[in-house]
Amino acid sequence: MKKLQMLCLAAFTFLFANTTFAQETEATNYDQGFRLGFGLNGGLPTDNDYDWSLGGDVRLQYDLSKKTSLTLTTGFTNLFMGKDDLGNDIKDLGFIPAKAGFKAFVLKDQFYVLGELGAGFAVTNGYDKTTFLWAPGIGYANKYIDLSVRYEDYHDFRTNQVALRVAYGFKL
Repeated sequence: MKKLQMLCLAAFTFLFANTTFAQETEATNYDQGFRLGFGLNGGLPTDNDYDWSLGGDVRLQYDLSKKTSLTLTTGFTNLFMGKDDLGNDIKDLGFIPAKAGFKAFVLKDQFYVLGELGAGFAVTNGYDKTTFLWAPGIGYANKYIDLSVRYEDYHDFRTNQVALRVAYGFKL
């Protein structure tokens, strides 16, 4: 029994040491850093309240590893006039989103999934609400170009959209 315990302890120590060294090597070989991107967004609301949306954003990205990143995104989005259930016109809604997210590259270090959470601050046409927003998405990025599609839900604005983002980015 004592030999089996020693053998298990030795195997555990060996595996733990190899894992630790592999992680240290990976972290020191990858150049972590910041990226900055400027994007244009166009979308279609999935309900009938607004007709379409257009906006621009700035995204700061910190690469934790070659496959994972943290993001901070802000900008301006405008949801253009639509009609309510009674056929009355609804005023445009312009707001400033402030989102934090996590990006994970899942295929060939270029295709990714992204999840963002944050708030939207209404700034036009007398709207004074702030809403919780969440946005899962998928995309493709290379050294300079970032293309993505996302679903974005604005809880207190009672609307949502499917949007396309086309962006130019670079290392800082």
